[in-house]
Amino acid sequence: MSSPVAGRSDTASHTGDPISTEPRINDRIRVPEVRLVGPNGEQVGIVRIEDALRLAQDADLDLVEVAGQARPPVCKLMDYGKFKYESAQKARESRRNQQLTVIKEQKLRPKIDKHDYETKRGHVRRFLEGGNKVKVTIMFRGREQSRPELGYRLLQRLAEDIGDIAVVEAAPKQDGRNMTMVLAPTKKPAPRKSAAATSSDAPAEAEA
Repeated sequence: MSSPVAGRSDTASHTGDPISTEPRINDRIRVPEVRLVGPNGEQVGIVRIEDALRLAQDADLDLVEVAGQARPPVCKLMDYGKFKYESAQKARESRRNQQLTVIKEQKLRPKIDKHDYETKRGHVRRFLEGGNKVKVTIMFRGREQSRPELGYRLLQRLAEDIGDIAVVEAAPKQDGRNMTMVLAPTKKPAPRKSAAATSSDAPAEAEA
């Protein structure tokens, strides 16, 4: 249970510290009465602040203001330390998931031959299967700049070829001497196995 800090102000100090965005808890809640919510979400009703604080103390929990703009303010009984820890864990997990999605780039020429196209298409497919977005860039040179339809058809062909695992997030558009398109994976990447698990699952093969 978090212990109240005596004499602590809810506003910024004279040293220029930013105003705290944390909710008021326990003795920092200075109102005559509150609408109380129990630890499991049950509605207790409107009670005097003294009674709410006593209930929190008896349950070894904190009284936390969750809707200060309401009249009267809504407060909930909870373990505030545990709540802050779990919230921080969720925020870190969310940031980690966001960082997993990156944009790779694959460059092609409008008159690319069949072998090179298949190689580049394989790279794009591998990026997408890894959970990454792919920016495909068609680079025009010289007289090729007067034939933008070549680049458009190539991008359209690529989108169709990998349509089983990707969608076009940004349609082809001309950007100076280049034409770009962004592809996004339609499926989340499969979780990676540990090295030990991979080696144990893989069948033994004789070296060629």
